[in-house]
Order: sequence, then structure tokens, then C-alpha cells
Amino acid sequence: MTDEQIQKLTQATKYMHQVLDQDTTGHSSDHIERVVRLTRRLCQDEEVPDYLALMAATLHDVVDDKLFTSVSEARQALQQFLDKIAINAKEQAELWQIIDHMSYRKNIDQKQQLSIAGRIVQDADRLDAIGAIGIARTFYFGGHFGEKMYDPQLAPRTKLAASDYKSGESTVINHFYEKLLRLQDQLNTAAAKKIALKRQTRMLNFLTDFKAEWAAED
Repeated sequence: MTDEQIQKLTQATKYMHQVLDQDTTGHSSDHIERVVRLTRRLCQDEEVPDYLALMAATLHDVVDDKLFTSVSEARQALQQFLDKIAINAKEQAELWQIIDHMSYRKNIDQKQQLSIAGRIVQDADRLDAIGAIGIARTFYFGGHFGEKMYDPQLAPRTKLAASDYKSGESTVINHFYEKLLRLQDQLNTAAAKKIALKRQTRMLNFLTDFKAEWAAED
């Protein structure tokens, strides 16, 4: 990585902190920092140049429609930032392609075609949604939006279109079955799949223990 690229990543990190440090949904800068570390690790394991992947990992949530009242304003602000730090048109196009097409919801109806950098960032983001951290973030997110923790009478939804994903009645526990437990099979890289094995087991064990305690059967 060149000195210029390192400087631009430093500026992007500073911008990300300005936008996300106060987030209380599980998408704050600590989430981004973990995704960046995982992205760097996956790039090394997959022997992929890491500059664009790290840039996308750093900025992928600064325009997330779950987090902002005006997504258009968030997108405009990011565009102005990319222009300000002189990200060239080709790199901007790839960054937007990754940011706009890596989310779980965008891939429900049809798997989006991503560059290898995009597939790595997608894997890193999904890894941070599972395992012990994933469990914590799921309850943090659900609490922020006032979701019910659990209802044994409300079964998880099994077939969801993108249009249904954010609508309908569900619970925090059902979110594991509706999304999180499915992520392991949707990872792109061998390195990410290896990391996911232990994280998947942690979630399954947690769900078993949670339901036993809920029913006072532990």
C-alpha cells in the first residue's frame, strides 16, 4: 500500500468516526473497526490487495438506510468526502458498487455480483454479525428499536423476500433463524468459512441455553 493510500484510509477512518461514533444500534465505530480487522485478515489469507477492501470496510455503514433519517443526505456527504480526498472515478465506482450491493437484504432476492474486494468485505461484515459479538449486537439492535425479545408462540419466518425483510412481526430470537444462522452458508471465501465454524456453534449453543432457561428447564 502506498503512503498516499494509507493517508486516504486514515482520513476515511476519521470521517467514519465522525458519522458513527454516537450510533446505538450496533453499527458504531467499534463494529467498523472489527470489520476492518477482519477484512485485513481475509485479504492476507486470500492474497488479495487490501486498499479498496479496507476503504469499503471503513465506509460501508456511513450511508446505511437503517441508521439515517435522510439516506440521500448521507450519500451526498459521502460523495463530497470521496471527492475531497481525491478518490478517483474508477475507485469511487467500485466503492459504491460494494457499499450498495453487499448487504443481506440486497442479496435476498438475487445474489449480487461483487468484486473480490467486495466479497471479502461482505464476509467480514457477516462474520461480525455472528458468534458472541453477533449475539450481543442482535440484542443491542433489537433493544434500540423496541423489538420483543422472544415469543415461543411466534415462529420464525422461513421464506422472506427483500420487501418482507423489514416488515412483519418478529422477535430478537427469531432474527437468528431468519438471518444470522443462514450467513455461514452464504460466505464467499474459504478463510471466512473457517472462522464462521466456531461462531456458528456459539450461536447454536446460546439459543439452546436461552430456550432452556426461558422455560425453566435448565
